[in-house]
Amino acid sequence: MAKSVLLRGYRYSVYNRIARVALHEKDVAYDIEEVDPVASSIPNDFLERQPFGHVPVLSHGTFDVYETSAIIRYVDVAFDGPCLVPSAPGPLARAAQVVSILDSYGYRPMVRQVFAHRVFRPALGERVDEAEVLAGLEASGTVLAALNTIAAERLVLDGRTLTIADCHLAPMIAYFAQAPEGAEALSNQSALFEWWENVSQQPSIQMTDPGLPSS
Repeated sequence: MAKSVLLRGYRYSVYNRIARVALHEKDVAYDIEEVDPVASSIPNDFLERQPFGHVPVLSHGTFDVYETSAIIRYVDVAFDGPCLVPSAPGPLARAAQVVSILDSYGYRPMVRQVFAHRVFRPALGERVDEAEVLAGLEASGTVLAALNTIAAERLVLDGRTLTIADCHLAPMIAYFAQAPEGAEALSNQSALFEWWENVSQQPSIQMTDPGLPSS
């Protein structure tokens, strides 16, 4: 019998993995429909659900929701399990702050520049732009330092209680740290590095690892 929850997304999309981590943390059974957002032709039924053509889209019965931040908040409220959105003012603000930092300042340098050019493109046999790697590393420094300050505070990113902040950050760090330069930069941020050592062992992180494509 088909499950009532369907996640439409691209296997290697970091945002697709963020949604999957949240679903696993809430112990939600779900099906997957692979949609490549950069393919020459995107299915019309996907575009009817997501007019901007980005992944992922979560369908729960007849209800569709897109934008990853909205998806993980929906998952948190719609299903039983541990709460992913803190209720206390300080942790709530910090969790939202982490998500905003990543979407606004972290995703492009850490994932699209460092990971994509140092790890993903070589796996596909594609050209690497070293200038992109260097630019990404430079921009990532401020992001990592800000996240390290938040992790040291331990209102969120404490390595024990997972929130939307962890769901959002872990897939990005998982990609970033696959680049040797990324792993080195992460190791220089003690609180963030300690957080990653703990969170990387969580079943929801290990079970959603997409691996790498082969050329």
